[in-house]
Amino acid sequence: MSAKNKSAIKLVSLIAAIGTVLFIAWQTGLVNRLQDVTAMQEFINSFGMLGYLIFIIVFIAVAVFMLPGAVLTIVAGITFGSVVGGILALIGATLGAAAAFLVAKYLARDMIVKKFKGNAIFDKVDKGVEENGISFLILTRLVPVFPYNVQNYAYGLTSLNFVKYTAVSFVTMAPGAFIYAYMAGQIVREGISMNLMMQFAGAGVVLFLVSLIPKYLAKKKGIDMNELKKTS
Repeated sequence: MSAKNKSAIKLVSLIAAIGTVLFIAWQTGLVNRLQDVTAMQEFINSFGMLGYLIFIIVFIAVAVFMLPGAVLTIVAGITFGSVVGGILALIGATLGAAAAFLVAKYLARDMIVKKFKGNAIFDKVDKGVEENGISFLILTRLVPVFPYNVQNYAYGLTSLNFVKYTAVSFVTMAPGAFIYAYMAGQIVREGISMNLMMQFAGAGVVLFLVSLIPKYLAKKKGIDMNELKKTS
């Protein structure tokens, strides 16, 4: 079998797999649940202890199939508690980012290159990595100038090493995962109180300090953040 035929079969198989997953997600109502915190919480809790694994699998699916999943970290805090929820959200986000990266780099590279050729975000990421290496990944993870799901695929097309990409993604996504899960978990546990407001203020200080890191990197590397935001 020629290389061309093998590539065609691989592409058809990938499209069929994506179509099947999306069809199942739509028919079971999972797509709608991803946008409804209460429904998602009930869905995960219905699996008991397996809910941990189910949640991580859902997070990976969200990243790979670019489904709406902005509320998943909040759901983790509400469903599993502040600490465990933060851990699960970080694991899910990291594995999802890693999976999408591998799909872009190896499984569907040609299809993604063709689909996103000339895309402003992909071009900026490719140029940013070429000029600044891992520093550009750190910057864009800490400052969400590009959507999480788009970043994962864009970085898969660059020269970045998988291990470094995954490790940096894990570290840089940790502050957001824990803070947002913690805030959500505390609201459910304690409700709105003066103590909670003080904790939120503390979380805000932490996020502010973290935000100084990409600003320092951008200044050191001569990266124009305003120019990056124009492409998002």
